[in-house]
This record gives sequence, structure tokens and C-alpha cells, in this order.
Amino acid sequence: MSPTTFRRWMCQSACFEDIEDLKTQLASLTALVKTLTGGEDDEPGEASADEGETAGGEAAEEDPEEEWQYPPFILLLDPPEYDDELRALIEWVEGVLVPGYLAEPSADAKWCHLWWEHPVAIARLHAVWLAWQELTDPASCGYTGPSVWHRDHLDPAMRELRASTGPFAGCTKGEHQIEHRMPSLVPSAWTHAED
Repeated sequence: MSPTTFRRWMCQSACFEDIEDLKTQLASLTALVKTLTGGEDDEPGEASADEGETAGGEAAEEDPEEEWQYPPFILLLDPPEYDDELRALIEWVEGVLVPGYLAEPSADAKWCHLWWEHPVAIARLHAVWLAWQELTDPASCGYTGPSVWHRDHLDPAMRELRASTGPFAGCTKGEHQIEHRMPSLVPSAWTHAED
């Protein structure tokens, strides 16, 4: 047997063993999950006959608390929800972000004291605030959450907002300018379906 053929045979043999090991591990994990969740022997994708139905054959109503909850995108909210969300955002930005993270504005890093009049700033800062709420909770994010928040959320948002071409480009300490384009129609994918 040539060295090349031997290496090919060894690689195929090792790959086969790896696949068999993975299959065994998957079967073990599947059995463990079924044991822990009290699962039946249904095939994946098959629901048991009782699932989703009550004793009378009616579809069971989902508990609203069990539904997946997600934060709203602030620019899609209508008053008074928008006003409440903006008020909370302003409190966070002015109470946490500005004193803790924003150095004195300069020509290279502008900041508008009326940032809430810039829709782009509202959208970006709201996203940063939502991420902050999630990633500073040690129960859900562990010890690395704050680092992830700085790297993935705060730093990119601040670069965009405070850039020379950002929404605050025309604003100075003494002058405030809003030069943004107003959106025409909201894309249909963003609208709420009527019930």
C-alpha cells in the first residue's frame, strides 16, 4: 500500500469513526432530553394527538405570558406607547449614557443636546438601550454581557451617530439642525396586521 493510499484510508477511517461517535452522542442527548422533558417516543415534527387540543377537541388557547415577548422598534410605535418609550429612553440616555460615556463634543465627535429630535438617533439609541437592558443583567448574560454590549452595540452606534456624516453633523453647541429625510410610506412588512 502506498503512503498516499494509506493516508487516504486513515482519513476515511477516522471520519467514519467521528461520524459514528457523533451519532452515538446525538442518540444519547436525545434520550436525555426526552427523559428530562417527559417526552414521548414521537418522531420529530409529529405532534401527539392531545397536543394543542382540550378534552372537547377544541384548540387550546395559548397563555399570553407564554408567548414570545420581544421589544418594540420605537419608530413603529404610536402614541402614547411611543411617548412612554421615548421618555424612558431619554431618562436612560441623559442619566447613564451622557454622563458615563460621552466626552465633551468636538468637531470629530459631535453630540446634539436635542438628540431626541433626530429620528436616526432615537432609533440607534433605543437599540443600544434595549441591548443594555439585556446584557447588563448577570442572571441572563453572565460576566461577559457588558463587554459584548460595548463591543457590539455601544461603540458602533456611537461611531455612526458622532461621525462627521452622522445625524449630528450640522449641530453645534449654539445651533441645532435637523437635516434628515422623512420616510415616505412604511414598508408593508413593518406594518401591524389588522385582526
